[in-house]
Amino acid sequence: MQTKNVDAVVVGADRVCANGDTANKIGTYNVSIVAAFHKVPFYVAAPITSLDINLSSGDDIPIEERSADELISTSKAPNNVPCWNPAFDVTPAANITGIVTEKGVILPDGSGNFDVKGFV
Repeated sequence: MQTKNVDAVVVGADRVCANGDTANKIGTYNVSIVAAFHKVPFYVAAPITSLDINLSSGDDIPIEERSADELISTSKAPNNVPCWNPAFDVTPAANITGIVTEKGVILPDGSGNFDVKGFV
């Protein structure tokens, strides 16, 4: 995004909360920050089945934590080094321009949150 003419970023999501916070593979949150810094629109594409109105925000999303051995065995880190290995991260609704679904695009309300209930 720093050196190319990027018009938009589109990522997937495994879960979308009622307020628009999303969970996706680790690193998605970082990309949303870079997009915001470079003023590039950041869209999440997800099927309606990923919308979970029972979760009010990303704080409610259970994040799978994988074994530390998965990281240590693929790096040069010493054995038994403590590490945290989450499989997903949460992108806050404030970093998201729109959520693209098969029923249309959900846009944020005036407060920067999304009301996904109307799409479920």
